[in-house]
Amino acid sequence: MADNPFKAMFDIRKEEFPFAGLMGLYFFLVITSFWILKPIKKSLFIDYYKAAGGFDLDLFGWGWHMSGSEAELLAKVLNMVVAALAAAAFAALSNRFVRQQLAVLFSSFFVVCHLLYLAVLDAPSGWEVWSFYLFGDFFNTVMVATFFAFLNDSVTPDAAKRIYGLTGFGGVAGGAVGALVVASFVKKVSNEQWMLVLAAVAVVIAAIALLAGKKLPASAAPGKASKEKGGEEGGAVPSVNPAFEGARLVFRSRYLLAVVAIVGLYEMVSTIMDFQFTSAVEHFVTGGTGQHFSTVYLVTNVLAMVVQLFFTSLVMTRFGVGVALLVLPVAALCGSAGFLLFPALLTGSFLNTADNSFNYSINQSAKESLYVPVSKDEKYKAKAFIDMFVQRFAKAVAVGLSLAITALFTDFGAIRWLSLLSVAILAVWIFAARYAGRRFDEMTRP
Repeated sequence: MADNPFKAMFDIRKEEFPFAGLMGLYFFLVITSFWILKPIKKSLFIDYYKAAGGFDLDLFGWGWHMSGSEAELLAKVLNMVVAALAAAAFAALSNRFVRQQLAVLFSSFFVVCHLLYLAVLDAPSGWEVWSFYLFGDFFNTVMVATFFAFLNDSVTPDAAKRIYGLTGFGGVAGGAVGALVVASFVKKVSNEQWMLVLAAVAVVIAAIALLAGKKLPASAAPGKASKEKGGEEGGAVPSVNPAFEGARLVFRSRYLLAVVAIVGLYEMVSTIMDFQFTSAVEHFVTGGTGQHFSTVYLVTNVLAMVVQLFFTSLVMTRFGVGVALLVLPVAALCGSAGFLLFPALLTGSFLNTADNSFNYSINQSAKESLYVPVSKDEKYKAKAFIDMFVQRFAKAVAVGLSLAITALFTDFGAIRWLSLLSVAILAVWIFAARYAGRRFDEMTRP
């Protein structure tokens, strides 16, 4: 190990730089797009129901008057349905297309979607507010899954430790730039203009993916659609409907089930923390919420960029993937404890920072490394099932728990007690992360 601790930041072989640089730029543009979309969709949703005096839900004669933050939880439940459809489509398409082909296909789809929203975001109706909210999460789910399927299918475990710091930095830098751009121009640029910008960026993403496909590392497997069968525990997997192939692969592997636990438990904690954050903003901020959301997202993404640049590769190469997987749950534990003791705007906003600054940096690089030593089918189909369906299902569970508590305790002060649930979930998450880290070391040991 070199004496200079910063060498880990640049420990990439010369022949790996073109591919790593292009993939970092690819990820930069995907995450920049998401962080432009995120505050727009969130403030549009919250402000719409804040102006309307809330959201009235009527089911079989049973009425429930909800605040904007509570209505947003319902939108997150609907995201699970959208994600399930996306997972099935992704698995089916991965049988015919791979790597840059999938990237171009999905980028083209989102160009069309961005242009369609040009006509409705000036004065959106309730239906349009809901659909745009769902679209924002759908974009992130599909584009990030496509990016990492491309990346994980192109590197060895050893190369992953070297280049994931750089490619991951592209993502967190994109988050910082996207948040900064929105925070700076949120009152100057219309939603329709943002859609034009995002459509243009999607075209550039497709072009970069095509170029990266020509700069693959020498160790990359041939670019063929996923056909191989079998998982970590061995044995052939019978041909099944693409919608269920990913689930079949996951449930045949204890290692992938540990990844399911990491992803699912994170989503539950993150959903609870985000609800607490949104409730704090809705409770304490007067007037429009867009500026506060944008400012918090900017601080969060700048911190994520610092963590990714100075610590991610250093921790992963010196201490291993297992240690890197523990950073986020410890940060979430500190944030939840702080809000439990002092439920205020500052501690509520810190929940977002404690969550996303580490999730979008070191945790994402470490988590994605777990897929490198598995089979091609597991990289595409199992990962799509985990990142799209499991992720949204866990979020829906957390939504249900949050709604149940807010239905029983209607004042803002009761939101703090959700942190007790977060702490219990974090204990199980840490156990799963330790197991996955040990198995990764065993699978990649020479």
